[in-house]
Formats: sequence, C-alpha cells, structure tokens
Amino acid sequence: FTLPSYNMVFKMIRDRFAPPKNVTEAEVKEKYELVNMHDRVGRMTDSHMFQNLALDLDRFSPELLEELKKEAPSKIKITEDKIEIKLLYVEKRMIPLNIYLNQASDQEAREVIDEYGKAIKELAAVNIFPGDMLLKNFGVTRLKRVVFYDYDEIGFLTDYNFRRIPEPRDDFDELSSEPYFHVGPNDIFPEEFRKFLIGNAAIRSIFYELHGDLYDTTFWRNTQKKL
Repeated sequence: FTLPSYNMVFKMIRDRFAPPKNVTEAEVKEKYELVNMHDRVGRMTDSHMFQNLALDLDRFSPELLEELKKEAPSKIKITEDKIEIKLLYVEKRMIPLNIYLNQASDQEAREVIDEYGKAIKELAAVNIFPGDMLLKNFGVTRLKRVVFYDYDEIGFLTDYNFRRIPEPRDDFDELSSEPYFHVGPNDIFPEEFRKFLIGNAAIRSIFYELHGDLYDTTFWRNTQKKL
C-alpha cells in the first residue's frame, strides 16, 4: 500500500499464500535478507525493513484496513488511533512494467522491453534467478530503468537445472494434460517462458527479437558455467 503523495511503497507479508505460490513467511524473509546482502547490480530495488511501526489509523482507508485484517491479521494491532505493524518493508515506488506498457508508445515499449531482458541477464550474471519473471514483478523507474522488486521466489542461478522439454514418446504423451516426464523442484524449462511471460503478441515479438536467447537452455547453462 502507499500514499498518493508519497514516492515509497509499504509491503507486508501475507499470513497465507494462495496457490500457485508455495512459500512460507520465513522463506520470504530469507529472500529479502539475501537481496539485502547480495550484489543488486542496479536491477533489484533497495528495501528497508521496519518492525513494530506505528502509523496513524486515520491515514488508512476502510478498504485497506479490511484487506489487512483479512490477509495479514497476525501482523497488525489496532488501537484507538494507531495501527501497529509488526513487520513491513519500504521500497521506492515505480510504475509496474505491465502497466507502463499499456500506455507506452511503440518506441517506449521497445526500450523498456529491451531493459527487461537486460535486467534478467544482468541478474543472472550475478547468480540471481528471479523465479517469477512476469512483467508485473518488474518496475520502471523515472529514468526508464527496469528493476525487479518481487523477491518471493528468487534463488541462486546455480541451484537450478535448466532443461529442454523431452520429445513425446507417442500420441498419449503428446495429448496428456499432465507432464509425461519427471519434473524436479528446481527444474526450469526456458522454452516455456514464451507461453506466459508476455501476453501481448507485439510486445512478445519485440522481446523475442531482442532477447530470444532467454528462451533457450544454452544461455542459462553458459551463464552457470561462467559463475
């Protein structure tokens, strides 16, 4: 949540995570600590942690209060005129990349999509795999730099196994709704990125032109070897 006149964002950890997310509160805290200690190469936003932060209750809309009571009841304590928040992170506010693209010109879209690909590659170069690389998890700064800010699923690049999808053995495999091959918890299939990273066909085409190597295991495995 944020204030219209304030250039920072307050981020809290939910008490429960809805599927398909499969992380715990402790794991999210560890991810933020990892980012705090790691080389961010200018591609991960700084976050500052606050504990037991008291804010004026009258600054909170009824809708926000209901949301906090529903999603993070263990993190808040409400008194007569204050709300005390057990734990939150404060980050610089940016325009989410997916929202920026909705109003961008063709040239602006091309520039930030190039930045998006560069951000992923520069993070990989310092051994960071973002995990959830959807456009909504990246922001555009006032200098048009694309920065990653959702740390729930990040990990060290060298901990992942980048694989190609095996060829189906028969028609049953090809038509099966379930994977016909074993998938480990750290297995990543880059060729699947093109199915869900970018919905807009024109933007997807630009990304493929500029950073199509991210859809292939070769880029990821070579980066692991360099690391």
